[in-house]
Amino acid sequence: MKTLFKTQDIAVIGICAALYAVVGILTANITFFGVGFLPAVVIPAIFAVLCGPWVGGLSGALGIFIRDLFVHGNAGLSLVAGVPANFILFFLIGYITYRHISLKQALAGVAAAAVGLLVPTIIFLPEFASYTGLSTEVFLLTFVLTIILSLAVIAAVAIRWKEWRSYAIASVIGQAVGAGLLSITVWAVSPFFLSYFGTPFAASYILPLFVWTFATEIPFILLAGPPIIKACYRAFPSLKFRTRTERKGGTIDQDR
Repeated sequence: MKTLFKTQDIAVIGICAALYAVVGILTANITFFGVGFLPAVVIPAIFAVLCGPWVGGLSGALGIFIRDLFVHGNAGLSLVAGVPANFILFFLIGYITYRHISLKQALAGVAAAAVGLLVPTIIFLPEFASYTGLSTEVFLLTFVLTIILSLAVIAAVAIRWKEWRSYAIASVIGQAVGAGLLSITVWAVSPFFLSYFGTPFAASYILPLFVWTFATEIPFILLAGPPIIKACYRAFPSLKFRTRTERKGGTIDQDR
């Protein structure tokens, strides 16, 4: 994929980052050990598909940094944990969406994600529940249903709407890598941010943080992303031309 990064992309990055930050701030009341509940993740995901992986990645990184400054004010923590995780999350969504993914590959990905998410959740259920402050029953119902429904949506999209198959798989891969990087980084740097965390994290925090981040963000990307992207294609046909050209491996005339 050849990337053309022009001046207009700077403006798009600024707009996307601002939207991501503002919506993230407005929905920042729910957190789990500093990791927020972020419906706003769908915004950079949409821009990543419409404008390319670099726009999505950079706007996501900038937007989460601005959001974190207003929410918890710890710039260092955001730079080492939130910014890299958000960049890789939205870059991967933008990049993989342009790839051709077969039905077999999509269903294999769904199966792997199901095992990778549900099995650890059930095995470490008591630890998960104690960290979240929820009862075991509520935690199990909420998170397992969220994961199952998300994966069911992915499978349905892969089978019924093949034009969104690559986007669905890109969302899972990007979210999994981003959530994993964020969880490990927060644990690794917690000794250096004791004033924020109180005490260093134990390694057992990594998995709950990963499941929380993945399960509370992927539904918004999967469910809200396609209809909004489709509406943007209808309003601005040139965006659809760009996406099709990228999927064929060609270059893009952004002025068309």
